[in-house]
Amino acid sequence: MFISGIERKFKVITLISVFGIFSSGSLNAQYSYKQDAISNKLFNLKDTSGQDNFYPYNKKRVKLVAIANVVGFGGMLIGLNAEWYSQYPRSGFHFFNDKAEWQQVDKVGHAFSAYSGSRASMELWRWAGLPRKKRIWIGGLSGIAYESIIETLDGFSSEYGFSVSDYAANIIGSGMFIAQELAWDDQRIKLKFSFHKKNYGEDDLNMRADKIYGKTEIERFIKDYNAQTYWLSANIHSFFPDSNLPKWLSLSAGYGAEGMFGARSNIAVDKTGTIIFDRSDIKRYRQWYLAPDIDLTKIKTNKKSLKIIFFVLSTLKFPTPALEYSNGRFKGHWLVF
Repeated sequence: MFISGIERKFKVITLISVFGIFSSGSLNAQYSYKQDAISNKLFNLKDTSGQDNFYPYNKKRVKLVAIANVVGFGGMLIGLNAEWYSQYPRSGFHFFNDKAEWQQVDKVGHAFSAYSGSRASMELWRWAGLPRKKRIWIGGLSGIAYESIIETLDGFSSEYGFSVSDYAANIIGSGMFIAQELAWDDQRIKLKFSFHKKNYGEDDLNMRADKIYGKTEIERFIKDYNAQTYWLSANIHSFFPDSNLPKWLSLSAGYGAEGMFGARSNIAVDKTGTIIFDRSDIKRYRQWYLAPDIDLTKIKTNKKSLKIIFFVLSTLKFPTPALEYSNGRFKGHWLVF
């Protein structure tokens, strides 16, 4: 649904996990530096620079992460209520079937949001010194926890409703993160996002896009499903460690769609049923991409500031040439964002 865009905005800003609020109270100083060091040695945990990547349990950091969760989660709810839910009447809890909308680009967006939230949360709990499995599960389930709150709020909004397909996408996103951490202690396949600002070329189309996607850059970045592409980016060297391939080289498969000027069709009606927009002549179609990519987290550096920057930027697909398949044919692009 449309709210998924707003939800993603708040996730990117906060980069924290609400699930930690409920979990941190049960964690205490029983996890010593020695215990975590043994866990690290057992699982051979390394960061992308090849250095030991563990922290001793730190009660102050646990509290700090918990406080960050409270502030971030509270801010998100206040912001969502002020910017969105307060504009629509409440209702009894109900479901809403939106699985046929937006060529399912919004569903992939939900998976991306849950995946990114889980990934960021686990790194915060790693920094706080939690043992391996606890930080994986607490961080991983945080993506679902965030999304569950939003879906529940949707369920009480008269304009929307609880979407089972959105929730399933949330589970897929967080599940993808948890499975890789448990299997490899690494995210060999990252879920990424890219965006390109679109000019639709015709006055009526640009006016329609302004209405449903917004006029500002940030609104279009969040809402314009025609301009968004989601990628599965696999780090090649992680799967073939004995190869001479660069450790930062990845291969990405992307998904997007075009021609969407409404959730289900390119026809819009007002409250009286009168048609106010009809561009059913424009084909709505899916796009599939294949492109090289750069995994910034695999670039060696000893600077913590660069590691953080690389981590944040690794949620975005690096612009590269790409091969597109759509409308039954292939075509190449010198650069795809």
